[in-house]
Amino acid sequence: MAKNIQSLERAAAMLRLLAGGERRLGLSEVASSLGLAKGTAHGILRTLQAEGFVEQDSASGRYQLGAELLRLGSTYLDVHELRARALVWTDDLARSSGESVYLGVLHQKGVLIVHHVFRPDDSRQVLEVGAMQPLHSSALGKVLSAYDPVAHNEVVETEHKTFTPRTITDVDDFEKVLDLTRARGWAADVEETWEGVASIAAPIHDRRRMPVGAVGVTGAVERVCGEGGELRGDLVAAVRDCARAVSRDLGAGRF
Repeated sequence: MAKNIQSLERAAAMLRLLAGGERRLGLSEVASSLGLAKGTAHGILRTLQAEGFVEQDSASGRYQLGAELLRLGSTYLDVHELRARALVWTDDLARSSGESVYLGVLHQKGVLIVHHVFRPDDSRQVLEVGAMQPLHSSALGKVLSAYDPVAHNEVVETEHKTFTPRTITDVDDFEKVLDLTRARGWAADVEETWEGVASIAAPIHDRRRMPVGAVGVTGAVERVCGEGGELRGDLVAAVRDCARAVSRDLGAGRF
């Protein structure tokens, strides 16, 4: 069995470290966090800097991620078939629902947002492409956990973090939620991940009928839910229609 290349593993760990913080990191902080000698850490940082993956602030000498990563990330998103097929349909869903639309895929025990359509109003919003959502509490995560065996294994083997009083942390209770998700074809998150926020999501399948992602709408509870607190049926139908349309474009056929 081939061995991993240690220097590449260290470089990858360094990039993840820089990506996880909200501020620039100094050489000592990077070396200490990764358990590396300063000389080793400095050599890796200099190499990443030369390739454009890391930038060094001239005033403080601290490091941050470089623009080359953004270019590569944008290229990934552009060639990602799921995202490409979903562009038109997610735009339509945002317009018809009046809410933000998210497209997510399984990635590192969570949901990676690969496409985000802003809510079609004049409110200030932040692009969340590249953000991660939890598998056990988000609507997108529940859908992936219900239909994707890999996601299911990930979520049952990981401790469920409590985000709000509504977050489901018991494994047996969560399995019941997944059964319900499979039975009705969609999942919901009503203040389980964020207070005051509700989401509805449905699965996307490819030509082999395999789950490849999920699409959903997210908005304030008072807009996503009706007067009685129940999720709006028109939003559920719109999300499911969008998921079916993207699935058909991926070759899944009618279902």
